[in-house]
Amino acid sequence: MVRTVAVIGAGPSGLTSIKSCLDEGLEPTCFESSEDIGGLWRFKEHPDPGRANIYQSVIINSSKEMMSYSDFPPPAHLPNNMHHSQLLIYLRLYAETFDLFKHIVFQTTVVSVRQRPDFPVSGQWEVETEGTEGQRETQVFDAVMVCTGHFTQPHLPLNDFPGIEEFEGRYLHSWEYRSAEGLQGKRVVVVGIGNSGGDIAVDASRVAEQVYLSTRKGAWVVSRVGAGGLPGDLVGTSRLDKLLQKLFPSWITRMMEKNLNQSFDHRLYGLQPKHRFFAQIPVVNDDLPGRIISGRVLIKPNIREIRGSSVAFEDGSVVDKVDVVVFATGYNYDFPFLPSGLLANSSHRLSLYRNVFPPGLARPSLAVVGFICNLGAINPLAEMQARWATRVFKGLLTLPSEEAMLQDIKRDTSTLQNRFACLERHPLQVDHIPYLDSMAEELGVRPNLLGLLLREPGVGLRVLLGPCTPYQYRLRGPGQWDGARQAILTQWERVAQPFRTRMAAQPESRTRASCSLRLTLTLSGAVLLLTLYTRHSLSSLLSHPTGLLYKMYSPSETMWGWK
Repeated sequence: MVRTVAVIGAGPSGLTSIKSCLDEGLEPTCFESSEDIGGLWRFKEHPDPGRANIYQSVIINSSKEMMSYSDFPPPAHLPNNMHHSQLLIYLRLYAETFDLFKHIVFQTTVVSVRQRPDFPVSGQWEVETEGTEGQRETQVFDAVMVCTGHFTQPHLPLNDFPGIEEFEGRYLHSWEYRSAEGLQGKRVVVVGIGNSGGDIAVDASRVAEQVYLSTRKGAWVVSRVGAGGLPGDLVGTSRLDKLLQKLFPSWITRMMEKNLNQSFDHRLYGLQPKHRFFAQIPVVNDDLPGRIISGRVLIKPNIREIRGSSVAFEDGSVVDKVDVVVFATGYNYDFPFLPSGLLANSSHRLSLYRNVFPPGLARPSLAVVGFICNLGAINPLAEMQARWATRVFKGLLTLPSEEAMLQDIKRDTSTLQNRFACLERHPLQVDHIPYLDSMAEELGVRPNLLGLLLREPGVGLRVLLGPCTPYQYRLRGPGQWDGARQAILTQWERVAQPFRTRMAAQPESRTRASCSLRLTLTLSGAVLLLTLYTRHSLSSLLSHPTGLLYKMYSPSETMWGWK
């Protein structure tokens, strides 16, 4: 019987893994190589190799309601898209509230995880750790949860850039970038237009003489600020939106790209990618279009070669006197402490059943948590994985045969290759809501939509039409939380709270709604069904995401302080 669990890493995935163990009556011991929690989200002025790191200006791409843990709504006063220091505050509150710190051993690095000789019977692991003074210790655990993420090993493809070794300036990976300090008056080339590349180009452009952003394939750029000024990921992320995307994939994709190009023409700005919008995680950046239109950032194609201090691009253009090249070229993934061959590759991805369990183990007592990518927040996915894994450890849920798991991985890999681009840098990309729902189905915590609509239409309509916030997965089943309904009903209040730093006067000409929110919610289902009868009506709804759904589910006038 599984009782003791080693959790490797005290970042967001490690913290929720500790809590999931405690929820199931297990005894977790978390090994964290640094002196504090937070993982990726803890800024380090002098990071150590092998540890994740971020730059000083990082703002999280997901809003607080979408990235929260399912039984711990974020404090209302925190901004919707937090600075990394504020996200660390949230993680610390989570750890303190559920008394997680006493289960964490800091400044202790896991150097080896080995199966015990009797593993086919016991499923136990020998976990060897090393302290700051070099002292080593080996402990036996019934199960292991690997929560180290995949932003620790910088991918620096220097062979793809002829002449870089003779570059007269300085080059570095985005992992090393801290801030724009030292770039004043410099000419900077940023290679790669992922989220890090976009952020660093914008950050550097505020002080540099000129910034050039080099991209091979371009990218779709979205803003954190959505319709009506709401957080962008609260609009168009409902279960209804996902259903429409499944029913009309090509059309929904065209509508999305059309709306993005209405904000700024990606082709005109040199950003137009070859892939469609949903094929790759977009770049989330509020400032990049403004830096391009002001000329502070110039978009360039891929680098052909580097000659001294000159950088030649594939279109024949050359930039002379370049001082700094920043490679925002992603990360490799590696688990050096695990047995060789345990995590086999399947194409560009790890061979993990449901992106969690290696299929070849005689006992399912090792899980990888949080090693996943999606168009959305990672915390809810990692939490769902941890909840599922701990119940598998306890024997409350069983895995299929190794053959069945391998077939499932093969199908997922095929889907990944057909759906998504950029496989090497995003080896475990999934669809946010479908993945959560499939895991929740096995756990028995998927929301019963029909039952909610019949018994509690206020909650049910918010689950169907509102943003798919994590609290939906605490309404029923194992781990049910009594506060889940209230968290769903009050989520817009927490969205509104940070905006109340100045209460603007309401114009007298504003026409106030004549019906209450309750009446609106009651009628909304019928109105939505009517819109589905005609393509024109549906197109209107999708073209203007601030329309019907915004009027129904955005904060009321009272909430915003208009009454």
